[in-house]
Amino acid sequence: MNIYSKKQRWKLILAAFAASIVFVSLWYTNVLVGKIAQEEQSKAKSWAEAIQRKAELVNYTQDLFFTIKEEETKRVKIWAMATEEAGKPDLEADLTLALEIITSNKTIPIILTNNEQKITRSSNIPEEIEVDSLKMRGLLQDMKLKGNFFKINYTENAFNYMFYGESSVFAELREVLQDQIESFNKDITSNSASAPVIYATDRDSVLDFGNLDSTSMGYSSFVNQKIVEMKEVNEPLEIDLGENQVNYIYYDDSPLLIKLKYYPFIQLSVIGLFLIFAYYLFSTARKSEQNQVWVGMAKETAHQLGTPLSSLLAWVEVLRAKGVDEETIRELSQDIGRLETVTERFSKIGAKPNLEQHDVNFVIGKTISYLKTRLSKNVKFSQTGASGEVLASMNIPLLEWVLENIIKNGVDAIGGDGNIDIDIIDQSQFVYIDISDNGKGIPKGKRKTVFEPGFTTKQRGWGLGLSLTKRIIENYHSGKVFVKSSELGQGTTFRIVLNKNMQNGRNIHSYSFL
Repeated sequence: MNIYSKKQRWKLILAAFAASIVFVSLWYTNVLVGKIAQEEQSKAKSWAEAIQRKAELVNYTQDLFFTIKEEETKRVKIWAMATEEAGKPDLEADLTLALEIITSNKTIPIILTNNEQKITRSSNIPEEIEVDSLKMRGLLQDMKLKGNFFKINYTENAFNYMFYGESSVFAELREVLQDQIESFNKDITSNSASAPVIYATDRDSVLDFGNLDSTSMGYSSFVNQKIVEMKEVNEPLEIDLGENQVNYIYYDDSPLLIKLKYYPFIQLSVIGLFLIFAYYLFSTARKSEQNQVWVGMAKETAHQLGTPLSSLLAWVEVLRAKGVDEETIRELSQDIGRLETVTERFSKIGAKPNLEQHDVNFVIGKTISYLKTRLSKNVKFSQTGASGEVLASMNIPLLEWVLENIIKNGVDAIGGDGNIDIDIIDQSQFVYIDISDNGKGIPKGKRKTVFEPGFTTKQRGWGLGLSLTKRIIENYHSGKVFVKSSELGQGTTFRIVLNKNMQNGRNIHSYSFL
């Protein structure tokens, strides 16, 4: 197993581990949210039960309030009858009971007037009102408007009026009732969970609300929509007020619960962005280190080749002086030239190459001519496509290196016996070079990984050829190189994309190749 396969395996293991962490985190958070939601629902039910009991207390207080009011009215009527009885001109009548009834009133304020409604007597009126005639007339008018009076007939032509108000006990009870109602509404619209609440009748007429925007609640469309949303989230709570009157409490999840629902996704998104950013920085730093290693290795290789090359050039001259046959000298000189080209290639790694426009057909023909004498004679080469001069922006030594790497990989794929076809496609902005073989092909999952450093299928390979190819084309030529197509057992096609426009330099070179 090569280093890249090991790296892929570890990536899959780490991805599976990260996925399990995400799954466990979401699952556990969902469990916590579910428990909190159950607790909120339990609180809501307890709260509704308390509201129901308070509603019953309010109803009971209201009933008691009206009962006392009716009883006080009856008492005032009895006092009026007793006063009427005491005022009749019947000298033989026993007035003891009537006088006892009249004097028994200690709480209900009463004002007696003549038939012209001029005040003649009063009782149980606060002193600060009783001494002020204007306040007394105002109190009398208030009693009259409320209809709190009885007509007292002494004789057929003589009658007075008895006006009455609320007793101090009744007034205190009314304040208690008002406090109960206000407290009831406050308990409905405020709750420990701070959940949004709408208290409404069975016809969705809002009586009160809590934890909602008061401005928005002024719009019926918003209220209706909010009630529909609350119904979908939680079942409305019924409040039975008696006498066939049922109101409803609609409520939503609390803001805390809603935040908890979305918190894990936000948390994972933030962590994910952080990891992506960290990975990007790490990858950039790693690539920078790799670049430094590449450049350092290339420069050192070029430096190491420089000395023996100088020595070999000197030895060629020595051999020529000793009369060695010219064919041997020519072959030796050609190989030395090749070493010089390799040295130049390595020296250009890490430096910005000088790109000029050259004929693609010439460079490919020259490369094929060189490789034919050094590869198996069973390898058949063919060059098709655009003929004549096809110019593209390139650096010849580096592009030749690319072509050699891809062609040699193709030769390895066919086992030294097969076809290498090179097709040139001339477009308006780009030149495409398709290099095809009829070898064993590349599995679909490895078509991108073949360009990774260290990836190789050879027992003694370093896995650097195609990695250098990608670096030269994409980093130095601003082009593209990729596996265009591949089928197992039928072969592979690599595509190189070169720019036709000048990248730098102004010279245009054209060659004829025999």
